Amino acid sequence: MTGTSRLRRSLGAATAALALAALAACGSDHPNSTFLHWTEFGRDIDFLWDRLLGWGTAVFVLVEAVLVYTIIRFRAKPDGPTPVQTHGNTTLEITWTIVPAVILVFIAVPTVRTVFKTQAKAPDSALQVEVIGHQWWWEFKYPQYGITTANELYLPVGRTVNFALKTKDVLHSFWIPNLGGKRDLISNRTNYLWFTPDSIGAAAMNGQCAEYCGDSHANMKFKVFTVAPADFESWAAHQKRPAVFGVAPAAPATPAVPVKSAARGAVAAAPAPADTAPPVGYAFPADQIKPFWWPKTPLPAGLAEIPDAVLAQGDAARGKDTYSRSACIGCHTITGNPMSMGVIGPNLTHFGSRHTLAAGLFPNDAKHLAMWIKNSRMMKPGVLMNTQGMNEMDPMMHQKVTTGGLTDAQVADVVAYLRALK
Repeated sequence: MTGTSRLRRSLGAATAALALAALAACGSDHPNSTFLHWTEFGRDIDFLWDRLLGWGTAVFVLVEAVLVYTIIRFRAKPDGPTPVQTHGNTTLEITWTIVPAVILVFIAVPTVRTVFKTQAKAPDSALQVEVIGHQWWWEFKYPQYGITTANELYLPVGRTVNFALKTKDVLHSFWIPNLGGKRDLISNRTNYLWFTPDSIGAAAMNGQCAEYCGDSHANMKFKVFTVAPADFESWAAHQKRPAVFGVAPAAPATPAVPVKSAARGAVAAAPAPADTAPPVGYAFPADQIKPFWWPKTPLPAGLAEIPDAVLAQGDAARGKDTYSRSACIGCHTITGNPMSMGVIGPNLTHFGSRHTLAAGLFPNDAKHLAMWIKNSRMMKPGVLMNTQGMNEMDPMMHQKVTTGGLTDAQVADVVAYLRALK
């Protein structure tokens, strides 16, 4: 009786778990799904998966059915006769050799066909993107446009893109689950991967490293934006220019102000002051990024935030001077700032127009950027970027920063400067 009751409870728990799993599968938000037909690469892989799963299921059902039948039909019976001993069955052995061979043909043909198709050379008209993996961030170069950027990848819808995959250090693996494809970045070798985002409009999605590469492997992410061809051209044209410094957000439209005409005393409409700031190129609209695609990495315990009042006092002009005299210039490039010509860290030329920082780990807002500048090694274990905050404990060096450290007010100024680089 106790055994029966325990079995019922176990079955009830298993049924509830299956029901919850089924409900979870019915959700509409799948930020990292590989079953989306947004590229020909994804469709080919999905077709191959369905074919192999179908044949595997058929073989499994057939074998299990024969096994269950054999167990029941030839089970031992009380007072039953001793089974007749045999030494093989030629017909049976030939059958179970031929049948698997035939099944393997149905599996091998689509597999080999898909391998050759996905390994073929990309068309000459493809957009060329050079992907360089670093510990632990991504560098993207567009040689046809003369663009170098980091951690945010823009792709035009409807155009094939050919990725040349390289690494600066250890092995990495480039993967955008929604678009398909996963390919390794191997030292002293260039691998290639191509596909066409042809079945999706403007969208934001996740990319990541899929090969363990060190302490912050799980933190080596990037964002992918598929955009209309015209928007991509606008983005690319602006990326080639030096950073637009000090551009304030566009003011809301204001009605014309009535003024008296000096000649006739009539009331005329005085136009609102024109915005003389240089135009800023296209950037993917933040309000089109779905909530589940925004990073939600928890902040590290023990790292004091800079008060909002201090951040609000940050001055971009002072920040430029502070940045240009700091250790930052040894690692980062900002086109338009002749003091900043480093190549070790990410290119920061248009950093203010990016939606994330620290390789997709945090949203690019003033609070997270300030904490990143103060103590990046607490925010992301193992990074090369030195701890910059005055009196901050460096978790790698195990000592506090004193000489050359930035005060909270200086950090606020640098934050204002970087966020002004549109």
